[in-house]
Amino acid sequence: MKSTRQIARQRRRRRRLVLGATVALASAGVLAYLVMALLPGHKVDARPAAATPLVTTQPKAAGSAGTASPSATPSPSASASGSASPRATTTTKAAKPSPKGTQKSSRGSTTPPSAGRIRPNTSYQGVATAYEAGVGDGACLFGPSPDMMIAAMNTTDYETSRACGAYVLVRAANGKSITVRITNECPLPCAPGQIDLSQQAFAKLADLKVGRLPITWSLVSPGSVGTMSLRYKTGSSAYWCGIQVIGHRNPVARLEVSTGGGWRQLPRTSFNYFVSADGTGCGKAIRVTDIYGEQLTVSGLAVLPNVVQPTRVQFAQH
Repeated sequence: MKSTRQIARQRRRRRRLVLGATVALASAGVLAYLVMALLPGHKVDARPAAATPLVTTQPKAAGSAGTASPSATPSPSASASGSASPRATTTTKAAKPSPKGTQKSSRGSTTPPSAGRIRPNTSYQGVATAYEAGVGDGACLFGPSPDMMIAAMNTTDYETSRACGAYVLVRAANGKSITVRITNECPLPCAPGQIDLSQQAFAKLADLKVGRLPITWSLVSPGSVGTMSLRYKTGSSAYWCGIQVIGHRNPVARLEVSTGGGWRQLPRTSFNYFVSADGTGCGKAIRVTDIYGEQLTVSGLAVLPNVVQPTRVQFAQH
């Protein structure tokens, strides 16, 4: 048997071995840590990963803010198109007309709107038919006509009410001719080029018994037509409005309303009203452009539903 002294020696040896192994492992760990810390790419990889987003994001934010800044100077193209800057709009408000309303005409436009199907200085071929026009009202919603020299344009050339109010010279093969105003639409089977005349107008060219009459027709700009009027549609208010142009010498190509940031073009409906669905510009100045590019500006008109409000302006004769 081992004596007590021998057992004690063995225990001391084991403690020394365990202590030595622990010290060796700790030294190896410290050495490994030092080696990793001294590697060339260790610190460089950690810092840019956090710093790069700050460097790349800040210039982009500054650039977008500068582009969208309200103080940015309007471009020449915006001025040429007639869009008024906030500064110009403020000037207009300062010169706001009296409650009776004033109208002013601007005839300096040199860029006509894109031409529709019915163009100036162009002759069209088709046939004339006749219909009972009643009081002269029709799809253009002008109301009763002061005379019955009116007609309905085929759907293709009607072009979503773009033909409304146009004056057309109709010539028959027999040499007779008549000028009519488009107040209605002639749906299918009316073909492109066809004009459905009121019976009174057709009778100026031929006997009604003829039924169908070969014709040529072209757009005209008559002399004495008075001044233009405007009407807000029934149901119009500061929150929704429809605006109609009446008594215009030349076909209307565009209608715009004044806003805080310039002019806003309103879409035209098949029932011949320009509609502001969200109320923008309702009761503000109105700018009307004909197919020749002439612009007439009318201000001082209140939103009076279904009331024809006369102006003191009219498009030039061509």
